[in-house]
Amino acid sequence: MSNWHLEPADRPRALTGPALRALRAGTPSGGISRRQLLRRSIGGAIALWLIELGAGTLGFLWPNLSGGFGGKVKIGDINDVNSQMDVEGTSLRDGAPAHFLVARAFVMLVDPGRYQFIPGDDPHGDGATTNVRTLYQRCTHLGCTPNFCPKNFWFECPCHGSRYDRLGIKVGGAAYGPAPRSLDRFASTVDANGVLTLDTGKITLGPLPVALGQPGVIPPRSPVGCL
Repeated sequence: MSNWHLEPADRPRALTGPALRALRAGTPSGGISRRQLLRRSIGGAIALWLIELGAGTLGFLWPNLSGGFGGKVKIGDINDVNSQMDVEGTSLRDGAPAHFLVARAFVMLVDPGRYQFIPGDDPHGDGATTNVRTLYQRCTHLGCTPNFCPKNFWFECPCHGSRYDRLGIKVGGAAYGPAPRSLDRFASTVDANGVLTLDTGKITLGPLPVALGQPGVIPPRSPVGCL
């Protein structure tokens, strides 16, 4: 009895180092190698990350590029603003505000007796130098849009009853709602032609509430409001 035996012709050979390298580098019939798949997957993931990064950057910068909210918004001169009064029967001359949805802002004269926008820069939006105050339309409590009431010439938030005078100063006291501060303000400029431009990317927080009867709050024109 001999010690030799027959081996099947299809038995695989030993996976030596050169054989393994050849298998890794080679392309299987009808597909791609594991190494090619890994490279393509990593390349695709990096390309997707770069696309998302570019889209996010463009989305962040787009308001500044397009002139929408978050960037500079050209409003117009005093007559343009006066023509945008939302509340029927009111005007800038009365001390009422105009509402501009594109800028999410209220615009009003600080001193209605001076019917003009004074050229200058107003980085805080309080109107001390330009005679025009520019307020963010967002209630400082939870972000609802306050309504201007033509009865008392105050802003009244329909959500939780916070009240502000006609220049956006929060009226202090529990009876006047829970907002923690006055309406916030946008930086603005008035050019030599009297044209107002808001920079809605620059916001100054409104001052703390002021109690009714104290200097700094404009009293209501009527004891009856709109809420």
